[in-house]
Amino acid sequence: MDELDNKSARLKDLLSKMGSVLIAYSGGVDSTFLLASAKAALGARVKAATAVSPTFPAWEKEDAEKIARSLGVEQIVFESNELASEQFCKNPENRCYYCKQELFTKLKKIAEQNGLAVIAEASNLDDLGDYRPGRKAVEELGIRSPLLEAGFSKAEIRAASKRLGLPTWDKPSLACLASRFPYGSEITPEKLDQVEKAEDFLRHQAFRVLRVRHHGDVARIELDQEGIERLLASQDLRQRIYAHFRSLGFLYTSLDLLGYRTGSMNLTLPPQKSPN
Repeated sequence: MDELDNKSARLKDLLSKMGSVLIAYSGGVDSTFLLASAKAALGARVKAATAVSPTFPAWEKEDAEKIARSLGVEQIVFESNELASEQFCKNPENRCYYCKQELFTKLKKIAEQNGLAVIAEASNLDDLGDYRPGRKAVEELGIRSPLLEAGFSKAEIRAASKRLGLPTWDKPSLACLASRFPYGSEITPEKLDQVEKAEDFLRHQAFRVLRVRHHGDVARIELDQEGIERLLASQDLRQRIYAHFRSLGFLYTSLDLLGYRTGSMNLTLPPQKSPN
C-alpha cells in the first residue's frame, strides 16, 4: 500500500465515522473526488448539494448533474444569490467570506431537513498556500474539510481520481466567476454575464485552461502555455476573439504573458495575504 492508498483509507475512515454527510458539490476535481469517496464509505447516507447562482456558469451545473448521476448520488440543487449581499457586490478582499457564509448557512438548513449529520466541503492542502477568506466561514459554521483532514494535496486528488476512473481527474481547476474581478471592482449581473459569455467563446474555440479577467473596458485572457502558443500563431483566431469580446462590451482585449495561474488577482494584496 503506497502513501496515496494510505490517505484514501484515512479519508474513507473519516467519512465513515461521520455517519451521514451532505457534500458541497460543484462538479470540480476536488468535490467530485470527495463525493465519490463519501459514496464508497457511506452509500445512500450521502447527498450532494449544488448551489446555482449568477457566479456559477451554466455548463458547470450541467457537468455536476451528469457526474452526480453517474455516481448514483442524490443531488440537491438550490439557489444561492450572493448578489443580494451588498458586501459581496462591493468585492472587498474578504469577498469569499460573505459568499461562503451564505452558502454554508443554507447548506446547514438543507442538512437538517434531510437528517444528515455533517456538512463537508472539498478544501485541500494547496488551498492553505493562498489567501482564502472563505476558510473563516467554514470554521465558524463547523463545516468539515475531509480532504484537508486526510492530508490530500491537489496533485494527490488528481492521482487518486484517476485510479478511481473519475472523469474529472484532469479537469482544469474551477473558480466562481466573481474571482475574475479585481478587489474593489463592483460585481454586477451584467459584468458576470460578460465574463461567462467571453469564457464560453474561448471554450468553444477549444481552449481548455482559461480565465477572462474583467478590468472594466479591458478583458485580460489567461491561458496555459499551449493555449498561448496557439493564440499567438493565429491572427485569424485573435481577430475572431477580439471581435466577439468587442460585441460583449470590452473595448480592449489583452493576453496575459504569464498565462493562467491560481489567485492572480491576489497580487494586489499586501504581502502577508498574497499567495506563496
